[in-house]
Formats: sequence, structure tokens, C-alpha cells
Amino acid sequence: MTTFRERLRALPVLPDGLPGWEVDDLANLPATPHELFESWFDETVAAGATGPHAMTLSTSDGRGEVRARTVILKDLTAGGWWFAGHSTSPKGRDLTADPRAALTFLWRETGRQVRVIGTATSHPDAGGADFRARPDASRAAGLVDHQSEVLDDLAQHRAAWADALDTVRADPELVAPAWTAWRLAPREVEFWQSGTGTGQTRVRYRTDAPAGATGAPGTTDTPWTKELLWP
Repeated sequence: MTTFRERLRALPVLPDGLPGWEVDDLANLPATPHELFESWFDETVAAGATGPHAMTLSTSDGRGEVRARTVILKDLTAGGWWFAGHSTSPKGRDLTADPRAALTFLWRETGRQVRVIGTATSHPDAGGADFRARPDASRAAGLVDHQSEVLDDLAQHRAAWADALDTVRADPELVAPAWTAWRLAPREVEFWQSGTGTGQTRVRYRTDAPAGATGAPGTTDTPWTKELLWP
């Protein structure tokens, strides 16, 4: 019988035939990480990726306790990467205590990973627009709230969700009180590409502009430094 470790080792990580990424001159790359991300995202969608907008959000509670979960990218603007949820959830409380956070995208179909490190700010108005645009079933789940609290009986949640579904269907403009959107303004964005026979290529965009300054993270005139990194 094989061990669990052996079964893990036998699994493929990335598909064969990846073209790799030859970066001859960093100056030829897009001026901002946002532009390169959008290009990579479109190529990943074209490659038939499942859930390319799913990303891992990592946060800290301010005491060093780190949590991670998968959320959905809601928008990409010059200001940063957007996601949404309850301000009363564990991620909401973490971001209130320490707005520094990180996002990780893994696109197996194209052999790519993108990591975004920065500072998140809450935008309740954008959260309201996001909530109203959600399908009724998702709005109902958001209205129930109590995220990550102990649940005594699964039937209790099912009943609360059914009641919430009736409520949101009756009022399309209803927004869960604690729903908000966050924008992660990046300080660093790293692009990682694997290639069959070529190895890995890593490029990092970083900015040293302090928050609130002209050209700070989250503004259209952010000065970005581009660097090749050892894999």
C-alpha cells in the first residue's frame, strides 16, 4: 500500500507543454501591474480556466493570528483589487485590526501564479452595489449573516436562509447592513510563470510610495519598479 506522501508525489502539479515566459527587457512589460494582471487574466479565461476570479485572501488579526480563505475578485481598477463580504466576519474584523493583507491567484491551466500584497480600505457604498448585483440565493446567504459563528443545528440555517430568500425576493434593493467592499491597494505584485523545459520566471512590481502621498499605492500615477526574482 502506498503512503499518503507517495500518493501526493505521484500527482501532477501543472500541465505539460507550458510555453514559459521569456523576459528579455523589463522595460517592455506593462508600466503597471494592473495592466499585466488583466492581460494574464484574459489569457487564463481563454485557456478555459475554472474560477479564474477565485483568490486566496490572507489576513491577520493584529495579534499575529493569520487566516486565509477563498473569495471572489469583484473588480480591478487603478486603485487596486476589490472583494466583498461582511464587515462583522472574521476577515472584516481582521482588516479593521490590521488592514495589511495579501491575495493569491493560482491558474493551473496556464502555469501561473499572481501574489498581491497591500493595504485594504473599506467601501460600504460599493458593497451595497455589489450586494444588490448578487443572485437571490447569494443575497439570502448574505442577509442571514452570523458567518463563522457556532451553529447548533443545520436545519436552523436552512430555515433562516429560506426566510431570507423570501425577504430579498420581495425587496431587490435590500442590502445586508454589514456588507461592504474592500479595495486592496498594492505595494507589491508578483507574477510567476512556469514553463516546460524553461523553468520558472518571476517578476515583481513594487512601489515605495508612502500611503497618502502623490503616486501612492492605489493612484493612477504610482511609480512602479520592476524586478526579476530568482525562482
